[in-house]
Amino acid sequence: MINKLFQSSGFKRLLIFIFIAIVIYALHDMINLLLFTFIFTFLMDRLVFFLSKKVPLNRKLLVITSYATIVSLLSYAIVKYLPMIITEITQLIRQITAFYTSKHDNMILNFIVSRLEEIQISNYLERGFTFLITYFTDISTFTLQILLALLLSLFFLLEKPRLIEFTRKFKTSKIASIHAEIEFFASKFVRTFGKVIEAQIIIAIVNCILTTIALWILGFPQLGGLSIMILFLGLIPVAGVIISLVPLTIIAYSIGGIMTVLYVFIAIMIIHAIEAYILNPKLMSSKTNLPVFYTFIVLICSEHFFGVWGLIIGIPVFVFILDVLEVTDNNKE
Repeated sequence: MINKLFQSSGFKRLLIFIFIAIVIYALHDMINLLLFTFIFTFLMDRLVFFLSKKVPLNRKLLVITSYATIVSLLSYAIVKYLPMIITEITQLIRQITAFYTSKHDNMILNFIVSRLEEIQISNYLERGFTFLITYFTDISTFTLQILLALLLSLFFLLEKPRLIEFTRKFKTSKIASIHAEIEFFASKFVRTFGKVIEAQIIIAIVNCILTTIALWILGFPQLGGLSIMILFLGLIPVAGVIISLVPLTIIAYSIGGIMTVLYVFIAIMIIHAIEAYILNPKLMSSKTNLPVFYTFIVLICSEHFFGVWGLIIGIPVFVFILDVLEVTDNNKE
């Protein structure tokens, strides 16, 4: 029985999965570089594949042109808009901090602020803002990680056919069984994690654009800092909308009182309805249609183990595990 257990494909798959998890944990100091490289490679590969159908150019030329365009846009954005965004985010933090530390004439408002302090939602906001400021102020580290990730993904895409051909040689090697299991996990990972991350990014961008337009109409200040905050929080499923409401309602009350807060709630509800009923069904797979309870449990656990990154990759990783375990909706008609 022991020999059969060790020789079974399920046991080998489990061991290899544990080994991959240990390797990833051992490389947790490089998690930023690894995730940026994977995300850039996946998204740029999709972009190059799309462009190759529209533009009759050599694939390598398309890859180089696409990366040159992305790097140029990033450099322009960093040089022109980064100082302004840092200033606006700093002003937002001061404004929110002043709101929390001051007493208000409205009893209901004081009650809400005290309840928010009890559930420590301000801690999540502080950690999120600290994460953004740390990344954007430590520009040398952030830029180096981005450039290395772009460089690695560029080399990968330029040599993608050769890499695939070289990797196939392991199928006939002495570690063919291990290669088969790693290939299984890799294909599952790309199909689930990659596509869910892609969908989250698209939804976050659309949500950011629509919300920024609504805030501009309502006369909100510091739109640059707010748009960055909304974009990053939009990458967090479900919880991102709730967390972003806290600073938005505080600023809304500061600039226009209760009516502006009501307008913000209406705008966010409309945008969230567009996300839930139009974007999610088109972009997300059925496996990502998780109950809200599961979503929050996954987010809490992933934030505990991976920090702010966990809020972004928690759901994609959970969906990947569901796909590996072949958890399907048997009741779906």
